[in-house]
Amino acid sequence: MESRVTGKIGPGFLVLAGFAPTDTEAQLSWMAEKIVGLRVFGDAEGKMNRDLAEAGGGILVVSQFTLYGDVSKGRRPSFIGAAPPEIAIPLYEKFVGILKAKAGPIAVETGEFGAMMDVELVNDGPVTLILER
Repeated sequence: MESRVTGKIGPGFLVLAGFAPTDTEAQLSWMAEKIVGLRVFGDAEGKMNRDLAEAGGGILVVSQFTLYGDVSKGRRPSFIGAAPPEIAIPLYEKFVGILKAKAGPIAVETGEFGAMMDVELVNDGPVTLILER
């Protein structure tokens, strides 16, 4: 099987994005703005004071419906809380479009919606965040 790269960035954010059927454009816009403005990159003193633009970072967005996996009952996760593809695909595309508009010169790359992907991450530092609204 031949491999191909659909999105790649250097330093920056790997955004694993899951969508619920009730997500709105206002929520997507808030999320995009929050991601672009997060100040989690170290400054000269090592304090988390710089945002993506200041750090010269990029954004890689990968759809991840399994974020809505519910394992509270049984031993197999239920994904009933995740938006079905006919709702999730337009939400994903809208989110990426809003993110690109808000990111300005920051590179925004994507994975392939619904595909089995090997996603590589080098986690440089202790920051992993859950953003939800």
